[in-house]
Amino acid sequence: MSLSRRAFVRIIGGTAVFAAVGVGLTRCDRMPAEAVAAWNGPPAGETEPRRRALSYALLAPNPHNTQAWIADLREAGVVTLSIDKTRLLAATDPWFRQIVVGCGAFLEVLRIAAAEAGYRTEMTLFPEGPWPAKEIGATPLARIAFVADAGVAKDPLFVQVLKRRSVKIAYEDGRPIEDAHRAALAGAIELPLQVATAADEVATLRAIAKEAWLAEVATPRANKESADYFRIGADEIASHRDGLSFHGPFFWWAKRFGLFTAEKTLEPGSFAYQGAIDTGVAWAEQVWSFGWLTTPGGTRADEIAAGRDYVRLNLKATELGVAMAPLSQVLQEYPEMAGPQKRFLDFIKTPPGSIVQMFFRLGYADDVPPTPRRALDDLIRA
Repeated sequence: MSLSRRAFVRIIGGTAVFAAVGVGLTRCDRMPAEAVAAWNGPPAGETEPRRRALSYALLAPNPHNTQAWIADLREAGVVTLSIDKTRLLAATDPWFRQIVVGCGAFLEVLRIAAAEAGYRTEMTLFPEGPWPAKEIGATPLARIAFVADAGVAKDPLFVQVLKRRSVKIAYEDGRPIEDAHRAALAGAIELPLQVATAADEVATLRAIAKEAWLAEVATPRANKESADYFRIGADEIASHRDGLSFHGPFFWWAKRFGLFTAEKTLEPGSFAYQGAIDTGVAWAEQVWSFGWLTTPGGTRADEIAAGRDYVRLNLKATELGVAMAPLSQVLQEYPEMAGPQKRFLDFIKTPPGSIVQMFFRLGYADDVPPTPRRALDDLIRA
C-alpha cells in the first residue's frame, strides 16, 4: 500500500506508539522463507523431468496470484493441465479469460523449462474437446507430452525465469521505455506489441486506468473478490502462499490496531479502503509508458497465445532491466467496467473483431522481491 509511515502514525495516535515497540518495528513480520522457496528453483534431488519443469512453470504470472492450475501426472511422460475451479475470479473475470491467459503463461514457462532439460513438449489444447463459450469446461485445457530430444532448441529466456517479477511500485520519474528496449521486446513475441510513450497518449491512458481502478473498488462484489485474496501478515502468507501479500512492520501494526484487515478494505471511508484506492491510483499515475497485447480473435486458443507472449515479454523485460506489471482492470468483462473499457478501446482504436488481452505498465524501477507460490505438490495429481 502507498501509505506513508507518517500518515499511519498520525492515524494511530502519535510516535509514542512506535517508540514503545522499538526493534520490533524493523524486524517483525518478514516474508516467510517457505512462501518464496519456489523462486530458488526445483528442490535438491528432484530429477523427474515433468516435476522439474513444473517447478518453474508455477512461477508464471497469473491473475491475483490465484495459481489456478492442476497438473495431472498419472499418464506416463505426460502433463495434463486443468483449471482449479476453486480458484476462479467470477466477479471480475466472469468469462474466465484472464484465468486462461494465466494458463498460457504457465504452458510457455513449462515448455521453456522442459527444453532446457532436453525435452520437446508436444502440446494438444483441449484434448477431450472444446469448452462451451465463456465457460471453464469439465475437461482438461491441455495435454503436454514430454519427448526426450537432445536436439531441442533451448530458449535463452530460461535464465530469467527465477528472476522475473511483476514490478508494482513507482517507476522512474519521467522515463518512458527506450526505443531499443521496445524493439527488443517486440522481437521476443509473435503477437504485435503496442506501446504508448507520447506524453498526451500516456496521460489519457493514465486517466482511463485510474477510472477503471476506482470502478473496481466501488463495485462491492469485485472489491470483495480482491479482499478474499489478501494475505495480511506472515502467518496468513505462510498458510496460503498465494494471493496478494501485505507484510512488514507497517502492515503488522495496522492489522493489530484493526486498521488494515480484509474486512476493512470493504468499508468506504476506512483507512484500508482508502489505501486500496491510493495504491491503484499510484500504479496508474506513476508510469510513463503503457503496453498492450491484442489477438485477432477471442477464442480460448487466442487467450492462451496471449498468455504465452505476455510471459515472454516479462522474461525479456527482466533481461533488459525493464520493469513491467499488468494493469488490466479496464479489460474486465463485468457491467460496471463497460464505460472505462469503451473509452479505452475507442482511444487505442482496436481493429474490429480483435481482443485486447493484456494491458500493462512499462518503465524502469528498483528491484522488488518475489511473490509467494504454493508447494509443487499442491498442484500435482499423481
